[in-house]
Amino acid sequence: MYLESSAGAAAAPTRTEVDERAARRALRDQIARLERELASAVVAAYPHLPAAGATVSHAGPRLLGLGELERTRDALAGRLADVREQAARQGERQADMRLLIERMLLDPGAHKWVRVSNADIGEPGCKNWHVVPRCGIVGMLAGWWHVKISSGCPLAT
Repeated sequence: MYLESSAGAAAAPTRTEVDERAARRALRDQIARLERELASAVVAAYPHLPAAGATVSHAGPRLLGLGELERTRDALAGRLADVREQAARQGERQADMRLLIERMLLDPGAHKWVRVSNADIGEPGCKNWHVVPRCGIVGMLAGWWHVKISSGCPLAT
């Protein structure tokens, strides 16, 4: 036996309407913000980090659906996280090299033949710090070591 409720026939399920224009606008704003942050993260690091290009598989101009916009946003967020991680690792290496330069200057004899360049510490230019013996072979035999700082880039030919 089937009994009907006092309200009559079963109520039809309610349908929620999605404002696609607002959702698209919000996703496009998020994508634009992520692209700006990605560009600034790549450019802020020196030497500049490689930013992997977007893998676009579209065969021409078209209107992206909400799912495609969400995938694009998520891919950008992942690339931004990767670039930030690379920048953090690069900054740590550069800080280690700056510390090495300080140690070389304090105790050159403990860092024989070590060379550090401006690129190693994240600065432009051709400057080098190199621990070499004073007075050539005589200084090497006598244990006279010092840090020689190059004058920079050679003149253009």
